[in-house]
Formats: sequence, structure tokens, C-alpha cells
Amino acid sequence: MDLDVDRLCFERGSQQILNEISFIAKPGEITVILGPNGVGKTTLLKCLNRLYTPTSGGVSIGGRDASRMAPRQIARHIAYVAQQSETAHITAFDAILLGRKPHMGLRPRQEDLEKVDAVITHLGLADLSLKPLTRMSGGELQKVCIARALAQETDILLMDEPTASLDLKNEMRILNLIRHIVEDHQMAAVITMHDLNAALRYGHRFLFLKNGGLHATGSIHEVTPKMIADVYGMNVEILHHNGLPLVVPVDESNAA
Repeated sequence: MDLDVDRLCFERGSQQILNEISFIAKPGEITVILGPNGVGKTTLLKCLNRLYTPTSGGVSIGGRDASRMAPRQIARHIAYVAQQSETAHITAFDAILLGRKPHMGLRPRQEDLEKVDAVITHLGLADLSLKPLTRMSGGELQKVCIARALAQETDILLMDEPTASLDLKNEMRILNLIRHIVEDHQMAAVITMHDLNAALRYGHRFLFLKNGGLHATGSIHEVTPKMIADVYGMNVEILHHNGLPLVVPVDESNAA
């Protein structure tokens, strides 16, 4: 199921935060939103999920206008993982079960419990099942958040800085997990990231935001040093190591 964004604009007070953003996120692909702090990456995610109401423009979910859908309907199609997840004193199993909320009534059905069990088994989280969130490491907690999104059984996954505050090992584990889930379940994923090298390693398509607008888009083969320089304000080289792109800043202070 595609997520189609058409000329989306968002204002806060008199300030224009997002201006004429258009793109399509497709199943089986990770679309990465890139840009410096304060450019509107998180705001864009929240507009896609209708947590914020765009000033103009539209968001379509599988051809349906999201503005005409109730929040519960949207939650059946879009799972959202925020950058800062609340750590209530509940177990991982109960946290993942919350992902079933758009599909169940007042109480979980046997089907809901079985789906949570299946997700826990699929992601290898059995050892964490009864562990309280308040006793988890950052990497463990992020895995639980991803599991909750997967239990939600949506077509679209939105994630805000999914590897924020994680060490290198856990960053790679989480991004490998996300890419595996997106490709295996044919989800359309849109995520925000700061780490350019991690983004280019795990993403499929890239959106570069600048001054609230969409400065450039492209696949891994279309990203250029100029795109990065224009958006981040510094010159870089894109090298390749073992077939993987590597963004290297150019230290102009040492130039001859």
C-alpha cells in the first residue's frame, strides 16, 4: 500500500514549517527523511500520521484521503514509533499487546494474544516477554517498540530517529531488523535519521529537507555530494567500501 503525499504544507502560528512536500512511499522500501535539526523532519512524520493537521495539501493511504479517515482507521494502516517512548511499568508482552488496540474491543481476544506471541517469536524476544519496560536498555526498548508496531499489522511504518541514543552495535541490529521487516512484510516505511552513513546503508530512497521544503530526492544511486553540501552546509565526498557508500566530510581547513 502506497503512502502518497501531495503538496503538503504545515504552519505553526505565522511560521511556515513545511512547504509543498510531495513524495510517494512504496511497499518494501525505506524512505529516509534527512536534513539538519529544526528543518521539520519530525513535524512531517506527525503530519503523515494526522497527529498534526496539514495547513494544505494531502496525504493518501492506499488511495484513500487520510483527512476523511477516523484515527482508529488510520491506526489500522499506519504504525508510528516516536523517538521518545514512554516507559510505563508494564511488561514487554503488555506493551506489544497495545499494538492490537486498533483491532480489538474492550478486551483482547485470543486472536490478539496469539498474534503478540507470534511477533515475539518472530523477533526473538521471548526472553524479554515478562521484563518491565523500566528495566530495559535502550536497544531492548526499541525492539519492543518495533514489535508493537509489527503487532499492529499495518501497511505503513513511520519511525522518528529509531536509533537515537543507541550504541553502534545496537544501531546496526535495529536498522537490520527494520529493513528485514519492511522487505519481508512489504511495508512502506518512512523514517527520520541524522546518521548519513547509516541512512545510505539501510535506506532505499531519500528525501532531503531544507528550509521546510523538499530540496532533493533520490535513490541510493542518485544521492550526490552536492545534495548533501546544499542541505548540511558542508562539503563531503561519497566513497565506497565493500560496495557500501561512505560519506566523508571534507576538512577544508587542511586544504593546501
